[in-house]
Amino acid sequence: MSQATAAVEDSTGDGGPGRPRLSEAFPPADLPSPPRGSAPGTARESEPGAAQDSAADALPAGGRPDTGPAGGGSDFAPLLRAVRGQGLLEHRPGWYAIGITANLLALAAVLTGFVFLGDTWWSLFLAFPLAVLWARTAFVAHDAGHAQISGDRRTSRVIGLVHGNLLLGMNEAWWNDKHVRHHANPNHVDKDPDVAADALVWTQKQAAQREGFARWLTRNQARLFFPMLLLEGFALKIHGFRYLGRQPARERALSALLMTAHLALYATLLPATLSLGKAVVFFLVVHALFGLHLGMAFAPNHKGMEMPDPDGERWGHLRRQVLTSRNVRGGVLTDWFLGGLNYQIEHHLFPSMPRPHLRLAQPLVRAHCASIGMPYAETGLVESYRQALAHMHEVGDPLR
Repeated sequence: MSQATAAVEDSTGDGGPGRPRLSEAFPPADLPSPPRGSAPGTARESEPGAAQDSAADALPAGGRPDTGPAGGGSDFAPLLRAVRGQGLLEHRPGWYAIGITANLLALAAVLTGFVFLGDTWWSLFLAFPLAVLWARTAFVAHDAGHAQISGDRRTSRVIGLVHGNLLLGMNEAWWNDKHVRHHANPNHVDKDPDVAADALVWTQKQAAQREGFARWLTRNQARLFFPMLLLEGFALKIHGFRYLGRQPARERALSALLMTAHLALYATLLPATLSLGKAVVFFLVVHALFGLHLGMAFAPNHKGMEMPDPDGERWGHLRRQVLTSRNVRGGVLTDWFLGGLNYQIEHHLFPSMPRPHLRLAQPLVRAHCASIGMPYAETGLVESYRQALAHMHEVGDPLR
C-alpha cells in the first residue's frame, strides 16, 4: 500500500499539511502508473494499448483486491479492463478547454452587465446567473482536484487555484483534503468527514448525543435542510480561511493571496456600482443561491444510502463505492445542472475519469453490477431528494 493511500485510509482527523491531493489518492484503481521520469503522484493515463490485465491493475483506493464472496479474485478488475479498453480514462483537454473558456466568458459578461446596469435593484436579477456560473466554476475546480482535466499535477493545481481560490474565494486545499477522505471511505462515520456530526447528523447514534439547540435542529433537520443550504456559500469561504493555518507557509501565502484577491474584487466592485444597501443584498443573495445550487448538486449522491458498519467487515472497492452512492437519472440538462455528479457511482469507481465519459461508462458499470448481483441505485432528481430527506427525518425520530 502506498503512503498516500495509507494516509487517506487511516485518517480520522481533519488532516493537515502534507495530506495527499485527490490526484494522488487513487493511483492503484483508476490511474495507471505514471510514465518513467514523471513526478510522484502525477495522474497520467496509459498510452493506448498499454493497459495491463493483471489483478494488480485493479487494486482500488485501499490498495487491496476487491475480492468476491469466495475471495477468489477481484470483482473490480474486469470492469476496470472494460473501461480502459474503451479509452474512457483518457483525458479530454479539448472538451474542458471549451467549457472553461465558455464559463469564463459568461462570468465576464455577467459582471460587465452588472457594471452597465449601475445602481439599480434590477442588478439583483444578475445574482441568479452569477450563482449558476459560480457552481460551474466549482465543478471545474472539483474535476481539477481529481485530475480529470489533466494528468499534469501542476496544471491541475493551477486550474484548481484559479477556479477555487481566486474565482470563488474557496480554499481548494481545504476542499481536496476533505474530499479525498470522503472518496476513500464514503458514508463511513469514522472516516468520511461528510457524515461527521456537525450542523446535521446522519445516524441515530449521532442524534442521541445532541443537546440544547442542536437537539432541536436534529429533530427538524429534514425540513430545514434546503434553507440551511442558503448558508453553504458563506461556510465554504469560512472553512477555507480557517484551513490556512494548516497549510505549509508557501502554499498558505498563495492560497491566502488568491482568496483575498477574490474578496477584494467584490469589495471594490459592489460598492463602486451599487449603494451600500443594494451591495449588501446582492452579496447575500448570490452566496445564498450559490450554496443552494451546490448543495442541490451534492445532496442526492450519498444521503440515505448504505453506511458501512465501522466495526464490521471491511468492504472492497467496488462494494464500498457502489452501495454508498446513488445515480440521478436524466438527460443533458441534468448532466449540466449537477455537473456530472449525477453519475456518482461511476465517478466514485473511477475518480479521474473525465466528466464527459461518465455517461459512456454507465452502461458498463450497470451491466457489471447486474452480472455479479450487486444493487445499482438510480432514481430521478426529485426522488433522490425525497430519499435523502426521508433519511434525515428518520435519523431525528428518537428525538421526537
